[in-house]
Amino acid sequence: MTHRILAEQNFENGYNCAQAVLLAFSDLTGLDEKTALSISSSFGGGMGRLREVCGAVSGMFMVAGLLYGSNTTVSQEEKAAHYERLQAFAAQFREKNGSYLCRELLAGVQTTIGTVPEARTAEYYKKRPCKLLCGDAAEILDRYITENPIK
Repeated sequence: MTHRILAEQNFENGYNCAQAVLLAFSDLTGLDEKTALSISSSFGGGMGRLREVCGAVSGMFMVAGLLYGSNTTVSQEEKAAHYERLQAFAAQFREKNGSYLCRELLAGVQTTIGTVPEARTAEYYKKRPCKLLCGDAAEILDRYITENPIK
């Protein structure tokens, strides 16, 4: 099963966008399900339902950090190279979807404001692009990983 399909299924199973993407890559990150879900739990709804950066993009960045980021102090050049990678991912996502901001991606979709997530009903899934956005983030990562094998 591809990471795209896993990410989409994770979203359909009730996980937020960031959780859906991060969990889909647990085979590569080595994170157990509980840890992956806990780390990414705050990033749904565009970061705590603030409608900022799309959770799928946040999840994509988390995976990239785990696979290609540093866990030690690194040089400015290494930091710049990693940030360049992340910005390229965001640009690809924006090119495909028009934005990487949750509120812009959901423009035209009637949503509620506040802290309470909307019920996950059949209508919810019909009107939102979130499932496909999770898939797009996973696909961008897979393409990069194929071209840049993990060391």
